[in-house]
Amino acid sequence: MASADGDEGRATPVPAADSADAGFARDMAVHHQQAVEMSYVVRDRTDDEEVRRLAYDIAQTQANQRGMLLGWLDLWELPKVSADPPMSWMGMRHAPAGEDGALMPGMATDAEMARLGRLNGRQAEVFYLQLMTDHHRGGVHMAEGCVRACEVEAGRRLARGMVEGQQSEIRLMADMLRARGAAARP
Repeated sequence: MASADGDEGRATPVPAADSADAGFARDMAVHHQQAVEMSYVVRDRTDDEEVRRLAYDIAQTQANQRGMLLGWLDLWELPKVSADPPMSWMGMRHAPAGEDGALMPGMATDAEMARLGRLNGRQAEVFYLQLMTDHHRGGVHMAEGCVRACEVEAGRRLARGMVEGQQSEIRLMADMLRARGAAARP
């Protein structure tokens, strides 16, 4: 692993294109983009301030993190896309292809995204909270993979923060679902 400035002694290494660091950056950027999209959809489908606030927080946090991940790929002069299947950096080379647009675990299908866009009010809130709970579970799994396998300390630190933040939001969403007479999907 070379360093960002070509100095082999520098503390900030440049990972290889097929490394866990690069794979995590690519895959989590895609994963986060869908969370941002879902959050903006629900924001426009409900007047509930608690859900709108959560959606805003998720959209802003994940858009910011996505920018960091893509920025690292730029800094490392690595491609933002790969011919490898999603999450192959985690040893999931034979993972089944995404169903109906769901590229990775936790991601909503195209049909689920379309349904979210048709719902309003409490129905939109509940479905968003269920989708986002699944989404966060998939994101936590991926971030934990980076904590174990990534070599760049900044990436591991970001991944640890994602695990903590998303687990906290999963608990919050469980409370919000209960308050709406619903539960997370199994």
